[in-house]
Amino acid sequence: MALGIVSPPSLALTAASVLALISLSILGVLETRGIHLKYSKFFNASSSSSSISSKVPSRVGMFLLYTPAFLVGVASFWFFPDGGSRFLLLKSTITIHFFKRIFEVGFIHKYSGDMALDSTIIISVSYFFLSLSLIYTHILNQQLPEPSIDLMYPGIVLFLIGIGGNFYHHYLLSKLRAKGGRDYKIPTGGLFELVVCPHYLFEILGFMGISLISQTLYSFSVTLGIVVYLMCRSYVTRRWYMSKFEDFPKETRAIIPYIF
Repeated sequence: MALGIVSPPSLALTAASVLALISLSILGVLETRGIHLKYSKFFNASSSSSSISSKVPSRVGMFLLYTPAFLVGVASFWFFPDGGSRFLLLKSTITIHFFKRIFEVGFIHKYSGDMALDSTIIISVSYFFLSLSLIYTHILNQQLPEPSIDLMYPGIVLFLIGIGGNFYHHYLLSKLRAKGGRDYKIPTGGLFELVVCPHYLFEILGFMGISLISQTLYSFSVTLGIVVYLMCRSYVTRRWYMSKFEDFPKETRAIIPYIF
């Protein structure tokens, strides 16, 4: 039990932790190689429109992305009503995270294009498994003693900062496009003055908060994998803006102000 992280009670959980980190990291590396998950500005980045056999409207696709993971969180309160305050907070933060996403899809974001159906399925299954595995692996770790360093309350603070900052910057993005508009613009306001993807930065902070609440090797591995993926996605997003806008400020970084 090092640095307040509960060690997995079995080799299988250790292997799952490593697999989660490697899988998310590979997705990130593929983004930098031009093999993108086909949504948002990268819908047609690596394929011609005619080669994408099946697609769904972006708003529908986004609902499909987040709803299964949200339902897992809701169901966890029914199937696993006990488990103490740490488990209650873990279930709550996961459910709130995906509820916020669904709320944004319905009332905040403005969509103009489509999503590839294969990418929709891949991401939806990934989020579903992410939600389920974070909850279930915590159950498997509950037989172990509490970590020597309790990071649950700092985790709550970090989660709230992350989810609040992510929502705020999603709201700023939604104001860039008029209803029915299809053009992209250089985002401004908030941390957009410093980085291209502050919403990714705050999403990372939110998942860091979740991992501090859970304090299991699996949750930290998932969060590290998400960090790798979102850093890679933000890198190619910055590269995309630089290729599309001649007046894009070169000093604006990808995700970490002044650094990356």
